[in-house]
Amino acid sequence: MSTAIMPRVMISATASNCGKTTIVSGLLRCLKRRGVDVISYKCGPDYIDPMFHRSVIGNPSRNLDLYFSTEPQIKTLLAESSTGKQLALMEGAMGFYDGIGNDCSTQASAYHVAHATDTPVILIVDGRGVSLTIAAVIKGMMEFREGNNIKGVIINRCSKMMCSFLGPMIERECGVKVVGHVVTDPEFTLESRHLGLVTAGEVEGLQEKIDHIADSLEQSIDFDALMQIAESAKPIEYEPSEVNPVVDVSDGKQPVIAVANDDAFCFYYEESLETLRRLGARIVEFSPISDEAIPEEADACYFGGGYPELHLEELSSNKTMIDSVVKAHEAGMPIFAECGGFLYLKQSMEDPDGKSWPMTGILPGNAWYTGKLMRFGYVELEARESGMGFEVGNKVRAHEFHYYDSEFNGQAMHAQKPLSKRSWDCCIAEPNLFAGFPHLYLPSCMEFASRFVEAAGKFHLERRCR
Repeated sequence: MSTAIMPRVMISATASNCGKTTIVSGLLRCLKRRGVDVISYKCGPDYIDPMFHRSVIGNPSRNLDLYFSTEPQIKTLLAESSTGKQLALMEGAMGFYDGIGNDCSTQASAYHVAHATDTPVILIVDGRGVSLTIAAVIKGMMEFREGNNIKGVIINRCSKMMCSFLGPMIERECGVKVVGHVVTDPEFTLESRHLGLVTAGEVEGLQEKIDHIADSLEQSIDFDALMQIAESAKPIEYEPSEVNPVVDVSDGKQPVIAVANDDAFCFYYEESLETLRRLGARIVEFSPISDEAIPEEADACYFGGGYPELHLEELSSNKTMIDSVVKAHEAGMPIFAECGGFLYLKQSMEDPDGKSWPMTGILPGNAWYTGKLMRFGYVELEARESGMGFEVGNKVRAHEFHYYDSEFNGQAMHAQKPLSKRSWDCCIAEPNLFAGFPHLYLPSCMEFASRFVEAAGKFHLERRCR
């Protein structure tokens, strides 16, 4: 057992759409200006918010998810990834106590993460149109569950004058530190899309926008108080991780996994990519939109989720890339495709206006925009068929969030919603391919990740022998 002394704090809120990502991005910029070496985290299965964190601090943001990971695993991830950092800043998901399912469970909530890691929490509360009632809301949040670690409050959408009234009242009535306020400013708004915010790379003038937010927070947030709360966090005891390569990584033998990463395919967990590296793979990136072909040195391909529906013309017209993906599949190259990547492997895909665009055709069927969220949330998958990475009966946790559906989603896995009777078949499994709508978190399914890297290593050796 090891011990890590790690200043840390979570920024959470009473509900979604309370400005968490905007405020966290601004706080990160302010901390960087002060020379604080900070690492960021997002609670839950979120790809987009960590992109904003990364755009500010220049380093990958990570996910802390207690549906995919156990409490000891979360502690290990947090401790090891923050080694050498001066501060770990976490962003909560949804409302502080909101967990999986519809049965009012706190499992996998921001509260669950804060409680499991003993992380102090600063709660964002909305200051519009309230006075004394805001204290009732805060006190209710503080007393609702034990071990919530709420140590501070930021009043959002609140003027300096109103904060001078609300702040002392909240501290008197609730016994919690008011760290500051955030003014109402239309320039703080980050554009949203059906899966959440637009990606960081799509926001015009993002750095200038974040600078504007940070300039405002410099005047309204007590950063000494924020750091004092973070430094009050107790040391974390954790079990060091042990992940060894499953392939020969000596010179010339290390397999290469080509990861599609561009505006169409950009949903990846940093921990998943790191897992592939620790298992022995070398990661190279490529663009199905703009590159002519998959990388020549590729021994496997990983197509993540994203927004292929916004780039159908570019994807469909890049015939040389499509040809290279098809030839790689025909040659037996291992391919792993999630959600948007799964749709790219289909025969065709319709845009939201109903126009059909040819895709790779590796998998049968057309895909179309439904106009509503399909099969949203956490699932547990059980293998009904064997294929790359899975044997019949294997189970793994995953999540889905997509507005598209297709004529054939596969039947290699059976998905079961947690705390629910709802279930469905999904995924296509072949000896060298696994594809479907579910997203996997590879640290939680090491057997699949290991077999994927092993398959890449086998393909690499076969190519060397040709």
